[in-house]
Amino acid sequence: MAVTKTAKRAIRSATNRRVVNDQRKKIMKESVKTTRSLISKNDKKEAEKNLPSTFAALDKAAKRGIIKKGAASRKKSRLAKAVAKI
Repeated sequence: MAVTKTAKRAIRSATNRRVVNDQRKKIMKESVKTTRSLISKNDKKEAEKNLPSTFAALDKAAKRGIIKKGAASRKKSRLAKAVAKI
């Protein structure tokens, strides 16, 4: 358990950051899931329309350190390739 004042403050800030990071991760995952479902339905028009918001969610997650930069890049590449393949 934290003893010093700064350790207690660090715990509070870590808790707040975790909440924000969990929200960002959830938004990213839902966005990717929506795009993947559109791809599986062969709905190219809607998938292309949804792609920029998915890319933005992935970029924001990478920027905040929720996922690594390379992981975001890989996911974006695979989604773009899947949409183009439809």
